[in-house]
Amino acid sequence: MAETLRMVVAVIGNVASVSLYAAPTVTFKRVIRKKSTEEFSCMPYIIALLNCLLFTWYGLPVVSNKWENLPLVTVNGVGILFELSYVLIYIWFSTPKGKVKVAMTAVPVLIVFCVIAIVSAFVFPDHRHRKLLVGSIGLGVSIAMYGSPLVVMKKVIQTKSVEFMPLPLSFCSFLASVLWLTYGLLIRDIFVAGPSLIGTPLGILQLVLHCKYWKRRVMEEPNKVELQKGNNTEKLDLEMGHGKECVTVPSNCN
Repeated sequence: MAETLRMVVAVIGNVASVSLYAAPTVTFKRVIRKKSTEEFSCMPYIIALLNCLLFTWYGLPVVSNKWENLPLVTVNGVGILFELSYVLIYIWFSTPKGKVKVAMTAVPVLIVFCVIAIVSAFVFPDHRHRKLLVGSIGLGVSIAMYGSPLVVMKKVIQTKSVEFMPLPLSFCSFLASVLWLTYGLLIRDIFVAGPSLIGTPLGILQLVLHCKYWKRRVMEEPNKVELQKGNNTEKLDLEMGHGKECVTVPSNCN
């Protein structure tokens, strides 16, 4: 029964986490369409890539005991594909200066991961010490990842608008944190549950902000529609006026 519960929680957690990994595709569709990275930063995706690499390595039999952490390998393996794709797209459409900046960040990050992997595999003789090393570093990187939601929440509070914090994304973030916290507690692994000890309260705070400011957004939407209609009407009147001038001017010339 306990094993079944762990698997159910892990599978649902995988689905919720993959939805989070897929969320930035909207941003990168815009980057591809405009052929420019604009003001977007690549740093969150590089940190997320390192996080996925670390926890994939943590879940493999080299660090963990056999396949006890297989769900970590599957979800973070998918995360590696997503985050690596985002970084490569960013590099492709970035300016030459931007390419250098990303390379100067990404290359050291990959070197750090390789060093951690080599040290954990060949220096430490048992799974316990390997998990302690990789898990501790992974926990620190996961905490760093939560800097991004904090920036967004600050913007929501300042603007009193949830426009830049979509509800589906906030809900998936909260759900994934709760599920991985539950899974970590079930398998009694602090390094799996640890990041969600921070992620769950932040997820709750995001939902609270939605509850507080969603009415303001609903009230603002009709105003935006009316303003857009007014602009379209003004534009149409202006175009019709120009059309009349074009028709009358030649007749006057004649």
